[in-house]
Amino acid sequence: MDERTKKIAVVTGAGSGIGRSVALALAAAGWAVALAGRRSEPLEETAAAAGTGADVLCVPADVSDPDGVTRLFESVRARYGRLDLLFNNAGTFGPGGVALEDITYEAWRSVVDVNLTGAFLCAQAAFRQMKQQDPQGGRIINNGSISAHVPRPNSIAYTATKHAMTGLTKSLSLDGRPYRIACGQIDIGNAATEMTERMQTGILQANGQLAVEPVMDAADVARTVLHMAELPLEANVQFATVMATSMPYIGRG
Repeated sequence: MDERTKKIAVVTGAGSGIGRSVALALAAAGWAVALAGRRSEPLEETAAAAGTGADVLCVPADVSDPDGVTRLFESVRARYGRLDLLFNNAGTFGPGGVALEDITYEAWRSVVDVNLTGAFLCAQAAFRQMKQQDPQGGRIINNGSISAHVPRPNSIAYTATKHAMTGLTKSLSLDGRPYRIACGQIDIGNAATEMTERMQTGILQANGQLAVEPVMDAADVARTVLHMAELPLEANVQFATVMATSMPYIGRG
């Protein structure tokens, strides 16, 4: 791809799972990709997997830290001069299997700080860059979840943040219209990552039973994100749901 037409992306949570798969798909399609995550080593592993011909930048950053987010986007601006895509992917499920009445304030805050506040901080920084650059505009894709629609048992913090992500997406879409900033959301169900390993050993269902659930390859998610990312700014996938075909979602509970 010509350097003058190369698109620039930031992918948060790029050290593993869906973030890594999306970063690799973007790099393979000729995008320059800034890889963001809390730890350097997984980011370097993603960069190595992208290959020597890929244009990638590793930026260790905690998305829940405003100063860290500022440094991330300053690094991208210094290297590339603009930003065309933010894939707002970093997230945490929080304590699994903990009853609502036993969740600590610290556990609640840790999930909210990463999943919601972190997504806001990154979106805000991306919005500022996209608004002021020339040519103006860009795209933000938020990683929602099936839990943005329906909860699992014992998942109140995660579910609340993913419902909030939908409101974040809608507000970004509206506020971005005057500046050619498009925003969409991908709601993902049971992609095979470290976070979903328990799906294959048995996970609590709404009826109180444990059940093994099917999973899908994270590369299938990455292809969908790439399609959303490469649309012209005059078109937008507002919401997409990508899930393992037979997982309990339609009919969950």
